[in-house]
Amino acid sequence: MTALQWLLFIAIVQIIHGFGTWKLYEKADRKSWEAFIPVYNAIVLMQIINRPKWYTFLLFIPVINLIMFPVLWVETIRSFGYNSSKDTLYVILTFGLYIYYINYTQKPSYIVDRSLVPSNKTADIVSSLLFAIVVATFVHTYFIQPFTIPTSSLEKSLLVGDFLFVSKFNYGARVPMTTVAAPMVHDSLPFVKIKSYTTFPQLPYFRFPGFEKIKNNDIVVFNWPTDTLYNMYKVADKRYDKPIDKKTNYVKRCVGIAGDSLQIIDGIVFINGEKLILPERAKPQYYFKIILKESTADVIKKEYAITESYPIFEIKNEIWDKEALKTELIKNYAFNEVGRDSLTSVVQGDIDQNIYNKLGLEFSSSYFYGNLTDQKYEQIKTDSRIKSVERKIRKDTEDGIFPDMKDGIPSTTHQWNNDNFGPIYIPKKGATVAINKQTLPFYKKIINEYEENDLQVNGNEIRINGQVSTTYTFKQNYYWMMGDNRHNSLDARYFGYTPENHIVGKPIFIWMSIDGINDGIKNWSIRWDRLFTTVSGEGQPQSYFKFFLIFLAGYFAFDYFKNKKKKKKDSL
Repeated sequence: MTALQWLLFIAIVQIIHGFGTWKLYEKADRKSWEAFIPVYNAIVLMQIINRPKWYTFLLFIPVINLIMFPVLWVETIRSFGYNSSKDTLYVILTFGLYIYYINYTQKPSYIVDRSLVPSNKTADIVSSLLFAIVVATFVHTYFIQPFTIPTSSLEKSLLVGDFLFVSKFNYGARVPMTTVAAPMVHDSLPFVKIKSYTTFPQLPYFRFPGFEKIKNNDIVVFNWPTDTLYNMYKVADKRYDKPIDKKTNYVKRCVGIAGDSLQIIDGIVFINGEKLILPERAKPQYYFKIILKESTADVIKKEYAITESYPIFEIKNEIWDKEALKTELIKNYAFNEVGRDSLTSVVQGDIDQNIYNKLGLEFSSSYFYGNLTDQKYEQIKTDSRIKSVERKIRKDTEDGIFPDMKDGIPSTTHQWNNDNFGPIYIPKKGATVAINKQTLPFYKKIINEYEENDLQVNGNEIRINGQVSTTYTFKQNYYWMMGDNRHNSLDARYFGYTPENHIVGKPIFIWMSIDGINDGIKNWSIRWDRLFTTVSGEGQPQSYFKFFLIFLAGYFAFDYFKNKKKKKKDSL
């Protein structure tokens, strides 16, 4: 919604409130016109219903106000003697319009000193629950949000099953753009798996000032820019245009910030021509071919904690000509390597039973592919059971790599892949770039979607908002987000730039970590060394769990002796 539309919407709400309550204001010895003045009418209403004036602030916080409005409707009618369960039900089911009925058809009496103590246990529970939801939603939205690592894109820096606290205030809390949504859930309601929000009305993007800027190497939570799924549980059946703050949450490392030039050479990131030096805690993984002299792949994988590996198959069927086999596999089965020069060829990929039988495939017992950190590589290459460890660097053109254009606009002629990519420019707010058929693929989504311009391309002519354009000036900053697990991460190499208005927050703390989180509760095991560890900082992570336990024991001891002393004093 535009600013004018929001002003009109607020004006309509004020008129509805005024005409529905002005007589009640008079009954409470206030002026009828006070019911029509924005903000002031809410302050006066808080006085009428005997609630703190600061409650007015809660009415202007998206999502929280959805909880507060029903509370105020109920409090209003109870301030005029309508306390029955039936009255409460009516005012909620009519979205507050039951107050019109009372205002115009009844003769209510204002209760000056109405008791705010809940009349029964059920009312007390409901009141406490609502208060807890309001507080939790406020903290969740503007300060700290819990987040779970669902995939291995940052393995081994962050692990699947890590439970994080994500700070909203480091980079500045973003005001929710989606104003009508269930509190403390994302795009879907749990269990029923339906949308948790409505797309109307939408607030314009606004972010409170933070106390730090995003820096190179920061781990960042953000909304996946190209998310077009109905919800996080559903396989894509068609495109769904979701509000920015309801797009799926991703967590990656920000390797490039606005204004940087980025290039990837043999898997190594270069920023502005210099190799990006990762922090000590970063544990990037790369793709290695591991050939064994003895032992088995399973033993080696378990011993070195290689959680991501890929089998290699040996083809024993010699009727296949090598080049014909390569063509067949790449064309029909999306295999991306055919290996040795001997009659036994090596391939990697997903294989169904038919092709497995047809080619006479069997798992190789002598070697496999695995993702390794530099530390694991140094360890495994000296193992006497290992014949060789070779890092695999992709050289061919990779389908789907950014910018992957399939909508009629010519793509770049660069033959890039996830190991060799760029250089590219990461857009900065206020910076101007040349726009032509060669550069447009990089910035098309920014111009058309992220910054909501009308983009038209006719041959070599590019029109932005109806005007022929040869340059474009960016309206916000952009970032380049990548996973540390370089060969198993859906990241910026595939979806491109992340706009500033998609930034959610900064992970700061791991409060729980469960190994086997996706394997069923019977297979869960707690990673005790990761509990209460910080995400960022110098040196290797250190667990503060023991200090937490000491503090907790101290608190309970203090509370026990305090209560014991109080009981002794009361008994005298």
